[in-house]
Amino acid sequence: MESSNKKELLQVIDNSTQHLHEQIDMHRHLVNSILNQRVSEGTLKDITLPFHSKADENLKQAIQEAIEVLEESRKAFKSKRLETLRKKLTDVLIESR
Repeated sequence: MESSNKKELLQVIDNSTQHLHEQIDMHRHLVNSILNQRVSEGTLKDITLPFHSKADENLKQAIQEAIEVLEESRKAFKSKRLETLRKKLTDVLIESR
């Protein structure tokens, strides 16, 4: 296995492990709250919201940057495909929030 492929694989495994740890911590907090009977409707809603990792935030930032570049180049390049891509990326970013 090439060194760069090995590094990429190790990074993916590290990111996955970190995500699992974060989810386990969230689960532990939820169980602890339930056992201590400190759960209200609002607390339960806050706890069970989907967790967003650093990778999710990085991906959103990259998509936002791509949208901005496409928007800036819109007048220079009159391309239907670029316009469609910009709109699709915008929709994906909106849905992720």
